[in-house]
Amino acid sequence: MSLFALTVVVLAVLAGAYLFYGRLIARQYRLDDSVQTPAVTNNDGIDFVPARPFYLLGQHFAAIAAAGPIVGPILACLAFGWGPCLLWILLGVVLIGAVHDFSALVASVRHGAHSIAEIARKNISRKAWIALTAFIWLALLYVIAAFTDVTASTFLGESEEVAGIEGAFHRGGAVAGSSTMYLGLALVMGLVMRFLRPPMWLATLIFVPATLGVVWLGTQVSTSFILPAKAWYALILGYCLVASMLPLWLLQQPRGYLGGFVLYIAIGIGALGILFGGYTIEQPAFRDGIGTIPQWLKGGDDAPKIERILFPFLFVTIACGACSGFHGLVCGGTTSRQIAKESHCKPVAFGAMLLEGFVAVIALATVMTLKPGSPAADMPPGAIYGDGLARFLMALLGDPGLTNDELYRFARVFGTMAVATFVFDTIDVATRLGRYLLQELLNTPGRWAGFLAAAATAGIPLVFLLTAEAGSWRVFWLLFGTSNQMLASLTLLGVYVWLRREGRRTWYILWPMLFVMTITVTALTMQIIAGARSIASAGFTGGPEQLNLFVATGLAALATMFVVEAIRALRRGPRTASSPPSMPR
Repeated sequence: MSLFALTVVVLAVLAGAYLFYGRLIARQYRLDDSVQTPAVTNNDGIDFVPARPFYLLGQHFAAIAAAGPIVGPILACLAFGWGPCLLWILLGVVLIGAVHDFSALVASVRHGAHSIAEIARKNISRKAWIALTAFIWLALLYVIAAFTDVTASTFLGESEEVAGIEGAFHRGGAVAGSSTMYLGLALVMGLVMRFLRPPMWLATLIFVPATLGVVWLGTQVSTSFILPAKAWYALILGYCLVASMLPLWLLQQPRGYLGGFVLYIAIGIGALGILFGGYTIEQPAFRDGIGTIPQWLKGGDDAPKIERILFPFLFVTIACGACSGFHGLVCGGTTSRQIAKESHCKPVAFGAMLLEGFVAVIALATVMTLKPGSPAADMPPGAIYGDGLARFLMALLGDPGLTNDELYRFARVFGTMAVATFVFDTIDVATRLGRYLLQELLNTPGRWAGFLAAAATAGIPLVFLLTAEAGSWRVFWLLFGTSNQMLASLTLLGVYVWLRREGRRTWYILWPMLFVMTITVTALTMQIIAGARSIASAGFTGGPEQLNLFVATGLAALATMFVVEAIRALRRGPRTASSPPSMPR
């Protein structure tokens, strides 16, 4: 099958999933626009702010689409071939990822815009709430630390995202300058929208082209943004601390809206490039040397590497491109506080997850079009993605030979800045979510308590990064993907208990939950075994596998505690008549 035909099939599947399966899932929840949402009833202009669905879609999309749907599919393709990757992305995003995001958002809206942990406390038990809160907190710290390292490395010009970009400017400084000015532009847009109230079409017409302008401007002032890695760690997390305390209208809403358009442009370039760029599939659909669990357990010199075992590591490597527990945190932390009508949940949550699936397909296409054994295929994932977008754009402009060096360089910088933007948006949102989570846990709604909660959320990753080696996020990618998808399974379990206690159908929740839980429990167990083997053979060294052992053990214990409490809640049966339902009957 040609790349063109394959892409047409992918688009048809995603469109059909939104029109038909999305409608079926929405019908199960009986969305009712006559019921006021928490964004309307609690509108305070800071955390609770009703937003237009298209405006909110851009913000939500930018928050959930980070490095995962780009890096994960490329890594998985190089390990397993594009065939199983594409199959998992399509089936996973439709049957699991989009259902998970939609369900998490509806559940949060129906529970006063609380997090999934607070929903678990109401429907399961206080112990379940404590277990899930601790699990989420640990997962959030992993997200913030790993993605801050990615962003800082990009700004240094020494990481995969800018590898190979040459010219009369500092490689990382151009990306850092563009990203910094992008945030400033978002602040300006927030003030303009708040006080001048222009029509959305006019604001879009002004600020979206300005976003492209700052990409070019960043290349002109790149030498003004040269700092060491640890300085970037402090500045990035300091920004996240401040941003997590600002009103949503001032930064997060406009930044997310503009970030959404950066994503839309990247998607447009990728879609048009793979449809009309004349590219063919060069990579194999299935790679040789894929291992199995029995081969790995047997050990020895011929044993496959853990990341080359198709089940379960294909699934957790791609992670966000098919299903992500982090999305549930965004749904229950910030997005649910901006939903103006219940019917908006479908385009914002279900629709954004399908778009993220297509982002993963585009990332997959950037490596599928490279010849096996070529130097480009050996580059790190971020560089493959940036180069791929640039090649697609140049082909569309009629310059497949890449003779226009200046335009090609700009295109590569745009692709690089897009990756940095995705990641930057995620750590900003993750810090705000950490603030919400701690304030819920400690029952401290004040502003000073919120500041301290945000400081703890940003400060712990900062301490870790200041004492760890730069680039250490790569070593923990498998555990990051595993914890991320295990969180998705626990979120689905929490929603399942809620629906069962409300006397609702649960088939569309039950099977995805069981499938993802099986995958992640297997992956977590294998990483615990790998860490134990490392200690047994080399003693305690504090290496990545050994650190993963302790974190994975803690995650497994917390997940087990949550599952046990969920089973106990199910045994208690449906909610009593004295307990009012949280959704229309």
